[in-house]
Amino acid sequence: MQRDPGANQGIRSVTTPGGVGRVTIEADGGSRGNPGPAGYGAVVLDDAGSVLAERREAIGTATNNVAEYRGLIAGLEAARELGAAEVAVRMDSKLVIEQMSGRWKVKHPDMIPLQGRAAEVARTFDSVNWTWIPRAENARADRLANEAMDGEPALLDGSAVSEAPSAPTTTERPAWQAVTGAATRLILLRHGQTPLSVEKRYSGRGNPDLTDVGRAQAAAAAERVARLGPIDAIVSSPLARARDTAEAVAARVGVSVHVLDDLTETDFGSWEGLTFAEVSARDGDAHRRWMGDTSIAPPDGESFDAVRARVERALATVRREHAGQTVVVVSHVTPIKTLLQLGLDVGPSILYRLHLDLASVSVVDFYDDDAASVRLVNDTSFLGD
Repeated sequence: MQRDPGANQGIRSVTTPGGVGRVTIEADGGSRGNPGPAGYGAVVLDDAGSVLAERREAIGTATNNVAEYRGLIAGLEAARELGAAEVAVRMDSKLVIEQMSGRWKVKHPDMIPLQGRAAEVARTFDSVNWTWIPRAENARADRLANEAMDGEPALLDGSAVSEAPSAPTTTERPAWQAVTGAATRLILLRHGQTPLSVEKRYSGRGNPDLTDVGRAQAAAAAERVARLGPIDAIVSSPLARARDTAEAVAARVGVSVHVLDDLTETDFGSWEGLTFAEVSARDGDAHRRWMGDTSIAPPDGESFDAVRARVERALATVRREHAGQTVVVVSHVTPIKTLLQLGLDVGPSILYRLHLDLASVSVVDFYDDDAASVRLVNDTSFLGD
């Protein structure tokens, strides 16, 4: 399908308590020019045909196939958020269905990472069934994709909004919390891409530099952070990938970077530089125990409980030295997840269930009486494609 461009993204969701067992995903994508201005749409349905979630997004200049894969990924992620166990995917893209079912090889370089991402999400379900359908039977997803390309305003829980997600510009406490003091706002920024993150390898105390993509991500993140209000301080992990990301923010907002050693990434010990599959093959039992118990450390490494202890020290330092201020904290996956865990006052399962993208921004306010309010999690809307 080919029509005029749009620039906004939209999400509309209706969730059911406790998740759903079986859902159907209808997804589509298109571009006006192939390549040209592109967008996707996805809808998640229950067994009765009722809509559980709808998603759409304009994705800039792309091909039909890229847009169709993006629609599939959006639908799969929506189904996962709904807690689905069994998924039936229906699309009018023969290429996507045949590649995802394994009957066709993925040869085009633009398709390989998209197919891999879709397959990664698909593996989180108990089962996924892939079915090609005629275009006439995919009208709902087609409509959403065209709405995205037509520039329809974003939707959130059925309400129209015109901008990407952003954190509040105030540190006022939510109305249901009694105000007993000013908040110290932490803007949590994960570092940009490195060669190890490209290859999905454990990257702890190793010190790889940012890639060219990582430096571009850091620059984009700096612009995003600058829009979150006046920045009073920047603190960073000592590792180069975090410090270089922090320096990009510093150059943008005119605030110097201070290093906090306690913000460094987990020490993965002898697993450093290995992939998940390589560690599972070499140290399967130890790896499985580590994945389910925060007190267990990798061989010659550090447990998540030990990480939490030092992250708590770092948080205490920031709150003591920058009380009532806005502080950018540039760090890594585990320390940022731990700070969000502390903000939410939840158990350790968040370490295994929360995903944080490279160069993502999260925001949490810590109050004088040790209450907290998480304002934003894993925002990457500023990165583009």
